[in-house]
Amino acid sequence: MRKPHIAVLGATGVVGREILSILAENNVPYESIKFLASSKSAGKQIEFKGEMHTIIEATPEVFEGVNVVLASAGGSTSLALAKEAVKRGAVYIDNSSAFRMEKDVPLVIAGVNDEDLRKHQGIISNPNCSTSQLMLVLKPLHDYAKIKRLIVSTYQAVSGAGLAAINELTASTEAKLKGETFENKKFVKNIAFNVIPQIDVFCDNGYTKEEMKVVNETKKILHLEEKTPITCTAVRVPVYNSHSEAVTIEFEKEITPEKTRELLENAWGVEVMDDIDNMVFPTPIDAAGKNPVYVGRIRKDLAFDNAISLWCVADNLRIGAALNTVRIAEKVIEMQLF
Repeated sequence: MRKPHIAVLGATGVVGREILSILAENNVPYESIKFLASSKSAGKQIEFKGEMHTIIEATPEVFEGVNVVLASAGGSTSLALAKEAVKRGAVYIDNSSAFRMEKDVPLVIAGVNDEDLRKHQGIISNPNCSTSQLMLVLKPLHDYAKIKRLIVSTYQAVSGAGLAAINELTASTEAKLKGETFENKKFVKNIAFNVIPQIDVFCDNGYTKEEMKVVNETKKILHLEEKTPITCTAVRVPVYNSHSEAVTIEFEKEITPEKTRELLENAWGVEVMDDIDNMVFPTPIDAAGKNPVYVGRIRKDLAFDNAISLWCVADNLRIGAALNTVRIAEKVIEMQLF
């Protein structure tokens, strides 16, 4: 099997560092590896597999000879560099929202729609973090009973908004405990001891972009009909890491809680934690630093026929970003699509 020459773009960021950690953990095969970032980080040192490496400024020329790019440097950077990398022969795996809804760009969750990778024309998109964990749960259930309607409420950790958001949660909490005033900058309202029902900007329909990502990306990944009714409310909560989601799924055919548990217990990338008699259900702390999507509170929904309600939790920096990016790269290598 051919081994690729790899570049990690955005190597110094929160997700970029997680990508490096998972590349090492998974022992992903490669011939060479480059660590790319902005000009202000160029020349600095970064550790990978116990060795120090020099960070290179991300310019079009550095992609010469690169086969696979794992990119987590933001949408504007990807818009500027993705096609430059592809022009030089690279497969560009993008963790931003820049290309997700473009018709000719596969939007992929490894283990869910791997075959879509074969359609790539140089760029492959990694879905939004809240969509990512949901897909691993929905896929086996959709294959069995076909989704008719989907209702999602997300409870998203501050790490999904980057390092500045993590620092703001710490600083605002400390200020609140000391009775001091705090001027929030990253969030529109104070995040300490609070929940904020707004993630990303509002659209004309009253939903936020984050909510519409769940709606549109779910349809694209699972190849659902455009008319499939999906709704989402996305909420930021004062948790450092791991997103939680309350999900109600109405199906075309009958499905019981018992069958749902059976399907999810046998699903790749999913772990069931569902024993309410013993207070077993997943929380953000249970998922932090781990790879599975954890599912619990599986029950027959009372509002719809043939419907199940459940709760799922996953580390948003891993399955929601870095882990799936690496898994896509592994699939591209395994399927020799570079």
